[in-house]
Amino acid sequence: MTAVTSTAPGTTTAEHELATLQREHGRTLFALLLRLSDGDRQRAEDLVQETLVRAWQHPEALHAAEFESVRPWLLTVARRLAIDARRARRARPPEIVDEVPENARVTADHAERAAAALDVRQAVKTLTPEHRDVLILVYFRGASVAEAAEILGIPAGTVKSRAYYALRALRRVLPGYATEPR
Repeated sequence: MTAVTSTAPGTTTAEHELATLQREHGRTLFALLLRLSDGDRQRAEDLVQETLVRAWQHPEALHAAEFESVRPWLLTVARRLAIDARRARRARPPEIVDEVPENARVTADHAERAAAALDVRQAVKTLTPEHRDVLILVYFRGASVAEAAEILGIPAGTVKSRAYYALRALRRVLPGYATEPR
């Protein structure tokens, strides 16, 4: 395997021997490593390649006279690589996935909030003065219905009614904004 004589145009003896190892033992290695990798095909393929790299790095093991077949050596190397890979994964903290979990609450950034605030201000300006006064007192200043009724000098039922119609009008003017549940 250490010879660099050419066997075919563009290939060396080492490359030819690696191709032969892959062809003769690749499926067996893959089956073992797939089982040891808990069915992770990508990891198993990577470990097969790493096993073949180790074979390329240690040609003396492949040509030892005491071996009838190189397969037991390859399977031992593959098993040890799988064990080492599993230990390495357990030693590391879990990887963070780029996906947003389904139940994660999405918050707008500062620019989006500022733009939304401008849109709402413009929409509030389209309301009648009566609806606008109720909306500002109840929703923006946090007054209760009773407090708003007292300030405006109107019955509490009228405050509720005006607030309802003001919100309905805003929903028509701001169709792209969804209300967030509290």
